[in-house]
Amino acid sequence: SGAAGNFLCPASALSFNAFKTVIDIDTIGTFNTSKVLFEKYFRDHGGVIVNITATLSYRGQALQVHAGAAKAAIGTQPLRAGVHVWQVVVLGGGPVVLPDSFFYPLGGKSAEAARHFDTIPLQRAGNKTEIAHSTLYLASPLSSYVTGTTLVVDGGSWLTSPNNFPAMLGIASSSAK
Repeated sequence: SGAAGNFLCPASALSFNAFKTVIDIDTIGTFNTSKVLFEKYFRDHGGVIVNITATLSYRGQALQVHAGAAKAAIGTQPLRAGVHVWQVVVLGGGPVVLPDSFFYPLGGKSAEAARHFDTIPLQRAGNKTEIAHSTLYLASPLSSYVTGTTLVVDGGSWLTSPNNFPAMLGIASSSAK
């Protein structure tokens, strides 16, 4: 499961409603999905719920205070401790990790042209297969003793990618056109 409502916006320009909307979509949406899955299936049959999330709350992210707050709440949901809910992080500190993904509105080709992937320790974007394999690991018996944790799958991006406010403003203004 996983939900995301995201856009680039300076905190000073973020409305109360915009902040609440992202919290409702990301945090409450993820909780509601996990709760319904548990009640309708996993309570009786067991299994694993894997949430897809982002590292926006790990270091803070320019223009994403709303999404960072929502992701922080997802990362601390007590639900994880009792219901075998795992999380896979697919989006790191920069605007794009998967070059052919739905993250293109947050940077797309301009991120590649700006050599964004050079800041990732593995020096490349990830791919869908790598994300799928990470998810399969968490859903398999191989991870049967893993609980209440988040597996970050971003090539180390969250550790080293710059949190470049001026560059993010440039992406925000170019995507608004």
